[in-house]
Amino acid sequence: MLIEQQFFNRDISWLSFNHRVLEEAKDISLPLFERLKFLAIYSNNLDEFYKVRVAEYRNATLHPESYPDIPHAKVTLEKINTIVGQHWIEYSKIFKGQILPLMEENGITLHLDGYSNKTEHMQFIDNFFNTELIPYCQPVLLNKGTRSFMRDNRLYLAVKLYRKHKNKDKKNKKRRARYALIKVPTNDHPRFIKLPQVDKQHHYMFLDDALRYGLPELFPGYDVVGSWGVKITRNADLGIEDEFWGDLVEKIRKNLALRKTGTPAGLYHDRAIPSDVLNFLMDSFDIKPIELVETGSYQNLHDFFSFPNPFSPKLEWQAPKPIKPFELEEAGSMFEAIKRKERVLHYPYHSFDYVIQFLREAATDDKVDEIKVTQYRVASNSEVVGALIFAAHNKKKVTVFVEVKARFDEENNLYFARQMEKAGIKIIYSIPGLKVHAKMALAIRRANGERKRSFAYLSTGNFNEKTARLYADHGFFTCNDAYLDDMEALFKYLEDQSTKPKLNKLLITQINLRKQIMKRINREIELSKNGKQGYILLKMNGIQNKNLISKLYEASQAGVKIDLIVRGICCLVPNQPYSENIRVLRLVDSYLEHARIWVFGNNNNTEMFLSSADWLNRNINRRIETAFPIEQPELKAEILTMLEMQLADNVKARNIDEYLNNVRIESNSKPLKAQQAFYQYLLQLDTIVREDYKKQK
Repeated sequence: MLIEQQFFNRDISWLSFNHRVLEEAKDISLPLFERLKFLAIYSNNLDEFYKVRVAEYRNATLHPESYPDIPHAKVTLEKINTIVGQHWIEYSKIFKGQILPLMEENGITLHLDGYSNKTEHMQFIDNFFNTELIPYCQPVLLNKGTRSFMRDNRLYLAVKLYRKHKNKDKKNKKRRARYALIKVPTNDHPRFIKLPQVDKQHHYMFLDDALRYGLPELFPGYDVVGSWGVKITRNADLGIEDEFWGDLVEKIRKNLALRKTGTPAGLYHDRAIPSDVLNFLMDSFDIKPIELVETGSYQNLHDFFSFPNPFSPKLEWQAPKPIKPFELEEAGSMFEAIKRKERVLHYPYHSFDYVIQFLREAATDDKVDEIKVTQYRVASNSEVVGALIFAAHNKKKVTVFVEVKARFDEENNLYFARQMEKAGIKIIYSIPGLKVHAKMALAIRRANGERKRSFAYLSTGNFNEKTARLYADHGFFTCNDAYLDDMEALFKYLEDQSTKPKLNKLLITQINLRKQIMKRINREIELSKNGKQGYILLKMNGIQNKNLISKLYEASQAGVKIDLIVRGICCLVPNQPYSENIRVLRLVDSYLEHARIWVFGNNNNTEMFLSSADWLNRNINRRIETAFPIEQPELKAEILTMLEMQLADNVKARNIDEYLNNVRIESNSKPLKAQQAFYQYLLQLDTIVREDYKKQK
């Protein structure tokens, strides 16, 4: 069927991705707590989406003149809320119809919409409320016409009540409803309360319901009619109007507090809430109808991440142990291993420890004079930062570019920047108007002022040892001077943008990346027109840029076969006359597919790039990103093997159709899960290397 628009809306497309995450919670082949994890991921993703994207649509709806690049904002926002409402209905069916019964089967009972009436439990709840919970309860009666405030992303109970009659004569007099709000104290107590074990079952209840139990005591003199879970998400924009004057870092530091008090992006509410209660809340918190989000009985279900498992590690997915490649272990030194040949590590299948080892080795190597690193998102208690501080204490000259505009990581990055500055590390802060999203590290050796053999690391993912256990990324180690020259030039550009560097190997946004991509797509088009095979394979988190998508449409119409593996946003419309040679695949599994890989067939002389960049407008237009070629045949073959497995995945992969549906792949072939298969492939490779080494010995 011919679709009218040539480009999907980016945010409607994103909802298709998040729905695919929700589908994983239905997968009966997954352990119970893995399915619960996907419910948590869905909820967490949606919260961030409302804080950032929906907040922008809200602003565009109210002030369209200030958002000329967001046409039809109100219509899109209504569509988003409709889709999300449908998803929440499905979410509730999965949770109540599948997950809860499975919990029961496995000896776990989670009591919903109230609390257990077993004697042992009632005694426990009464004692818990009166001794543990009541000190943290601060009920607030809402008054008509008085503006109140709800904190961002905090759980509340909206309560409807009536004042009790003082004497029998007034019993038949109509009473006026009153409304109140009470915060669920999740900062002081866990969200899930363990009840006494009964009938060999482990019993739990929501903290919300323990609070509901005590509402009559919190509102003496009132009859409590009911209570419903609500929360507000607020605009996450830091509100910095001009990045080009003044102290940008100080502006960010001061404006971080605004995130907690930003304009509402959505009021999440139990769909069972009575209309009078909802209308009173809307009036009290200045909520527009378009900002309402219908959910189930409970909010903040990302808390399922922390649901206690009394049988751990049973009922959980056990990630395979990260591989420690024999060649790296045998070399003993990362520098020595890189001198022998270029290396690509595939996280989380390979251990991220080698990145830490690379930095620590740079910190202790007598010949290393200088270390340069970019920082976008690092782990709390970051070993990467620890290694850099260690290097500074060892009298190395260390320079770190810290991107303090990395959304939701601003505070963490500012903290580590201060710690590094205290250690004597030179910190380069954000560039106005741009985010530096490139992932790279340099260990520069010098003698008599001249650079000697030095070492570099480039990656598709962050310097973050925590996410490296969860995100599928690739890291490239080299001592090739052509890469090092480009990286040194890029670091100079990060300090001074007055002169653009000349590049030999790297593709850099704002310098040469878009031009070089177009050049390679045009080459595939010419090959196809001349009767040769044109082929493009692109793996990314998102593809949105209309110029690049239009070029892919042109290539498709010229006969170029195009395979896309796009995890998230996909604005390209498949299955149309202009895209008939384009297949779009989405892969969602236990690891988050985070890598960006671009492959151009080049008449069987395959050209491959790994990159930090998606093809979203923000990456192409407003960020500094790197793409770096992989040229060693064995490394290219390794990555191509992985990509072929992903294209052949018939368990976790889905085709995206022209309606943004995630279409299950029907296949008579043996079931293939790409993530599982690639891990086994890497294990086999390492075993072969190990055996060859033994034979040579």
